[in-house]
Amino acid sequence: MPSPRCFATFSRGWWIVPNDAAERFADSLADLLATWHLPRATGKVYAVLLLDEQATTLQSLRERTGLSTGQVSTSIRELTSWGLAHTWTGEGTRRIYVEATSGLEVLLEASHRRARLFIDALRAGEDLLSPASAARERLSDIVTLFDGYVDAGEQILAGRRKSGAPSA
Repeated sequence: MPSPRCFATFSRGWWIVPNDAAERFADSLADLLATWHLPRATGKVYAVLLLDEQATTLQSLRERTGLSTGQVSTSIRELTSWGLAHTWTGEGTRRIYVEATSGLEVLLEASHRRARLFIDALRAGEDLLSPASAARERLSDIVTLFDGYVDAGEQILAGRRKSGAPSA
């Protein structure tokens, strides 16, 4: 039987949604993460992880979201690569546990990692253009914008760390 925290179960060909608000939350996260070019399934899994009080298993996530084992596994890999979740193997078992990471710092650092990859790609494009070209100037402006975004975020993180602000 699914946990009472579950927001949806699949039974006899029908979705049973005990908590419409949680389902809307999951749909909102799925939509948001889709704008980051992540599968909607990743957003659904992330929603369950954020609403859980403790770590859960991949099997539980599969049952609670109605997603396939492959979708859950892919979602966990994506969330882990973004720094939004972490996994470990239970002691004396091959069962994999997963939970959402917490805190503004984790989310900003994940965003910064992705932004830095984008900046590196743009800088590689700059090298393809002549120094005085309009296209190079346009790329340079975008690099400057994203550099400023990352710098501002790092200043926020440094200020929070210095002040001892809680990470959640």
